Amino acid sequence: QGHTNVISCLCVSENKRWVATADRGPDALIMVWDSYSGVPVRTIFESHPEDGVCAIAISQDAKYLVTISAATVQKVCVWRWTSPKEKAICSIELKPEFGHQDYVIFNPQNPHEFLSNSKTQMIFYLWVRRDRGSCLWDKNTAWLLSPQTFKCLVGQFSQSVFHFNNTQALTGTSAGKLVVWDMDNPRTLPEELPPKPHGITATKVVPMQEESLTVLKVLDSCIITGDVKGQVKFYDGQLRLLTMYSHDEVGPIQSISFSTILPSWSDSSNSVSFTLNRNFILSTSDATMFHVATDSTNFERIMQEAKKAVNAIACHPQEPFVAVGSHCGLLKVWEYKQTQYIVSRIFTEAGIQCLSYDPEGCFLAAGFTDGSVYILDAISLQSICEAFQFSQSPVTHISFSHDSKYLATANENHSVTVYKRVLQNGSRCWEHLAGLDSHYKPIRGIFFGVHPGSNEPRLLSLGEDRQLVEYDLTSSIKDHLVVTHRDRLEQAAVPLCLTWYPQLSTESFFLTANNCYKMKLYNTMTKVCRKTLLGPTYGSPLEKIQILPRTSCADPQQRYLVFITKDKVGLQMLPVDGNPHKSSAFICHPDGASDFAISHDGRYIFTAGGKERTFMKWKVNLPALDAAAFLGGEDLIPFYSLLDGGREGKFFRELEDYFYYVQLCRQGIDTLEKRQVSTHIPLEEIPSVMRAIGFYPSEEEIEEMINEVRFSKYADTGEEVTKINLGDFIKLYTNHRPALGLSMKNIQRAFQVLGYDNKKGDKVIDRGDFLSLLQCRGEQMTEDELAECLTTLLCRRPRKEESELDTCDPTGAAALTEEEIPAEITAEIFVADILGLPIAE
Repeated sequence: QGHTNVISCLCVSENKRWVATADRGPDALIMVWDSYSGVPVRTIFESHPEDGVCAIAISQDAKYLVTISAATVQKVCVWRWTSPKEKAICSIELKPEFGHQDYVIFNPQNPHEFLSNSKTQMIFYLWVRRDRGSCLWDKNTAWLLSPQTFKCLVGQFSQSVFHFNNTQALTGTSAGKLVVWDMDNPRTLPEELPPKPHGITATKVVPMQEESLTVLKVLDSCIITGDVKGQVKFYDGQLRLLTMYSHDEVGPIQSISFSTILPSWSDSSNSVSFTLNRNFILSTSDATMFHVATDSTNFERIMQEAKKAVNAIACHPQEPFVAVGSHCGLLKVWEYKQTQYIVSRIFTEAGIQCLSYDPEGCFLAAGFTDGSVYILDAISLQSICEAFQFSQSPVTHISFSHDSKYLATANENHSVTVYKRVLQNGSRCWEHLAGLDSHYKPIRGIFFGVHPGSNEPRLLSLGEDRQLVEYDLTSSIKDHLVVTHRDRLEQAAVPLCLTWYPQLSTESFFLTANNCYKMKLYNTMTKVCRKTLLGPTYGSPLEKIQILPRTSCADPQQRYLVFITKDKVGLQMLPVDGNPHKSSAFICHPDGASDFAISHDGRYIFTAGGKERTFMKWKVNLPALDAAAFLGGEDLIPFYSLLDGGREGKFFRELEDYFYYVQLCRQGIDTLEKRQVSTHIPLEEIPSVMRAIGFYPSEEEIEEMINEVRFSKYADTGEEVTKINLGDFIKLYTNHRPALGLSMKNIQRAFQVLGYDNKKGDKVIDRGDFLSLLQCRGEQMTEDELAECLTTLLCRRPRKEESELDTCDPTGAAALTEEEIPAEITAEIFVADILGLPIAE
């Protein structure tokens, strides 16, 4: 764990011990790692807060780093990373005319010199220490280069290096040429910049080849180039070709790394021979690495990974195998305990979008970006039948039933397709059963279960249209998929994922997570929401969830949930109760996690990084999560921390007051009888107290809250609960209220949809339309309810002689509305003037 964003650049010291990395994005970091131990030894915070770092280099003596920011106005900084100081020892801003500088390198013979280049400009730098530790810079090419500078077609710059003669620099170009720059020697920093350019000049352009040069290196007394055709060429100091290496399977070269160990037969007395005899490793832009042995010119492929997005991942149900699929068509299977590659297959027709093993571990099903579905042998990856093509859009989800009799897929066209395993000519094969356009918005998942009381498979699909659709597989026939139920799960939120909840009580549930950071438990048969809970809040909602299989070392009574958000992977202790200390998460893929899989023994989690083209293996550490939950406190302690001010704060005291005020009202404000003080209030008073403390639930949310408490013990005792105590009310409040508080953005978004642009360009709703919407759309208000609400909201504050319980006469609502509500209502007027809510911008 290091950066919170995708690493944008890295460099390695000459002795290969120190690795410096940097990233782009918010809270960007520069980190120096000890490659021997893999531990970060230095972190520089707020180095380039604008937009992070796009280029980095380390000096030959490994004392200094130079970084170039990724901002529009780029900043170049030199750091002495071994110093505890957080500030750069030198820095300068570059003019935008010099283009986006994206490559930088130190002079190996002088750490006070370095150069950088963009696609069209090259800058030479010289820095020195002055009195009081200050620094002065000299950009010796502080004038713009143009095609007239070279008098020929040069192409775009790729990489630059200092010549080993220390009097020249070289720049490779996309036209296969080298630009040779002559530098003044000795180079000293003048007191003032001269009126005309000096210090470094382009003296010649040397055509090396037709192919674009992508890599340029200097090693000992040789200059080495790599190009888009995978060729590596060695030149002497006069740019005369010494030798070259090429292979048909090598793609565009991204980097070259030379071995520090020489073959026993090499001549170490000759520096050129010394370099030519070094073995080296190539990495290419198509995610392949080759080891090149110079004695035999043998290219050995040592790694071939995905060159496009990695979205598909699945774990074998019995063996320690993980299958990974990419949009480039590469399917690879790894043995994950020893991290050994087992087998692979490349599909040239389309990219792999999703994968699933059947529960018996015999088949591996793959869904492709062209809509095709392959069913493969789980070991050899050979097709066991012809590919199915019943969709033209990418297959997004794929899953087997528990008995391996059915296979279901979902695609981007919101369709669900089912395949069935049949007996044909004495052998089992697969055939297409039926498909259905089940949803009108993207499908978030398809889920097989088991019907209670039988062993028949049960299939459901969940969509962003908030519909949970259940299918009758037994009654479905060829080309006709039968739907048994359609249930709307949410009123306003969007359900994003679903899983079957472990049997932790007498009632059976499935668990959903929505885009408002809420998790909900639904009865598996009635589909009624039984509980709403605050889910993990780690910057983005839960995208996918699965129950962690029981591990041999874990408490058999304790279960856990695995989840991924946009960029994190995490664990949640079960049962879910809204306790924030019962979950933890780590950044796994800053650019977005696309999927995850769990090993059959529950010890490892694998995450796929989508466009990052990586997948990661995570070891599950349950004792660490258990310890964090224990330290977070028991009973109500974790929930007090969710209240503003905690247990001793003003908010909690107000809540207590409201609790007792409700009891006073129930018994009568003016009664002279002895008060019956209780720790409970009736369930029907829950909405009043919720609204009094600033949570404004809809009528459906009120019904869910009351039913949640009323039937909380029904499955166990058969009795309904009629009252609630303060502790349970706090849990109910923290679980149901908006996870991120009231948002002005949500109200503004509603005005964007419902309103129109007035003459001033503001989004407004007409007063008449506003009143009509409240009475005719959504949870409709009656005219009397609307009049009562508006008079309560818009009435003047009570006069001194009036009590606080006095209310305005609803019969004057029309006149009051005309007087207090403007003809055009903006989001700000609605919030501040009508509702009177203190919502921050």
